[in-house]
Amino acid sequence: MAMSGPLPNAGDAAAQVDRWVAQAKEKAQRYQAMQAAVGQVAVTETSPDGMVTVTVDSAGNVTGLQITDRVRDLSGAQVAKAVLGTLRRAQSRLPERLAEVIAGTIGDDEETLNTIVGNYRAKFPEPEPETPAPDDVRRLGEIEENTAVPNPIRRPARDDDSGEEDGFGGSFMVRE
Repeated sequence: MAMSGPLPNAGDAAAQVDRWVAQAKEKAQRYQAMQAAVGQVAVTETSPDGMVTVTVDSAGNVTGLQITDRVRDLSGAQVAKAVLGTLRRAQSRLPERLAEVIAGTIGDDEETLNTIVGNYRAKFPEPEPETPAPDDVRRLGEIEENTAVPNPIRRPARDDDSGEEDGFGGSFMVRE
């Protein structure tokens, strides 16, 4: 579309462009501040019994792990369950903590806040509540320690003069 004549007020247009540039620079600074603040986020969670403490960074990576000597009374599987449960609880607190940090830096940008926090919630959901499994129920894929391997089936020895113990390898044409 062609314009006829000069711009109505070139001074106003230049001032508007300057305002947009200033707003863009200010927004970029807020996003840089948000990125720096998010990079500093860490969450620490302790198991309900106090045996395990896990710290994760803003990406959900373990940056600290403390285990008390009381784990000596537990099996390896119980220690692993305590560590992983505490880790998952720490990671699941990241979206809440990041929402606080993001709101403090770019609070007026709800779409960005919701997108980032939503991505973290999808990656680090609330862990399932821990319910102890009954002792008489096995979970699919669970490996039990000290599981005995069944002995192979042995066929009874034959009571004939063929010399064959199990009846295999001799002639099937033997008359009895």
